[in-house]
Amino acid sequence: MKAFATHALPRSGLAMTTLGLGCSQLGGLYKPMSTAEANALLEWAWDAGIRYFDTAPFYGYTLSERRVGQSLQMRERERYVLSTKVGRLMRPDDTVQPGDDNWAQPLPFRPRFDYTFDGIMRSYEDSQQRLGMQTIDILYVHDIGAATHGDAHSRYWEQLTRGGGFRALAELRDSHAISAIGLGVNEWQVAVDSMQEADLDLVMLAGRYTLLEQEALSPLLDQCVSNGVRIVAGGVFNSGVLVGNGKFNYADAPPEVARKVARLADACAKFEVPLAAAALQFPLAHPAVVSCVVGARSIEQLQKNIAWLETPVPPELWQALQHEGLIAGSAPVPEARSFFTTDQPSGDRQAQ
Repeated sequence: MKAFATHALPRSGLAMTTLGLGCSQLGGLYKPMSTAEANALLEWAWDAGIRYFDTAPFYGYTLSERRVGQSLQMRERERYVLSTKVGRLMRPDDTVQPGDDNWAQPLPFRPRFDYTFDGIMRSYEDSQQRLGMQTIDILYVHDIGAATHGDAHSRYWEQLTRGGGFRALAELRDSHAISAIGLGVNEWQVAVDSMQEADLDLVMLAGRYTLLEQEALSPLLDQCVSNGVRIVAGGVFNSGVLVGNGKFNYADAPPEVARKVARLADACAKFEVPLAAAALQFPLAHPAVVSCVVGARSIEQLQKNIAWLETPVPPELWQALQHEGLIAGSAPVPEARSFFTTDQPSGDRQAQ
């Protein structure tokens, strides 16, 4: 039986499955998800061999963390890798309404950015309680950068660097309270800056290293390879434009993006490969990438993702995409990377 390959994370002792489950949808992103649907999705993901789960306090205003924790509490702790995020403190607020920050049924807590030493420590402790777990494997700094904060970025960057945020993460890792630290961001530039300030293990990079765009190849991914920092690829469908929903970066795709997507789709069609399959497999070829995290609103969606990962893609397709200038000529392509093993998943989060 096929099982997801695992990839070791240097220094931490963690091993991450090729495919991870991103749990923003469990917080009701855009559309509500019932508790029964959330539990069924997490159960099916486990049975399918997924052993990496990523959540955040922001998702559903704490709803996702609560659901993930409730589901995983029944599992042996050593059998999976769990990440959550810091940088927002969730405070009780009875003015929260459905639709706030695109959460369909958010819980009555309002996020407040805080990247200070005390803010990071408090966020970590709050997440432990919501998850119902003593240990969290990975903490990502969530949404630091100008893309989120605009003109306020310098103030939050000061909190993270001079105000002790990175120091808090280092202390948690050094004390073995957590195993690894990183960023969870939508822009590659702030990851490069952060690597000059902190000894990161990981960068969860959403939407910036995909079949559609590879600007992050240099300097970020080059530096990651040199420094032993690993990438978790998120947003590999660029908000859905690569699976046909017309959205790019959470908005309607501009004409130039739509044109490139059409060219990518035409090239894939010539080799009878679904565009989504090429999009999911492409980032996993890079030696810095240890896992690809996908979100799913239903079991059916997750099944589709796994089917796309299993879809054979001939080397000639990647060659054609590079020849036509649709992907960077320097980008590694997937023939050198195995996504599955022939063994049953051990589920052991420790590297073998």
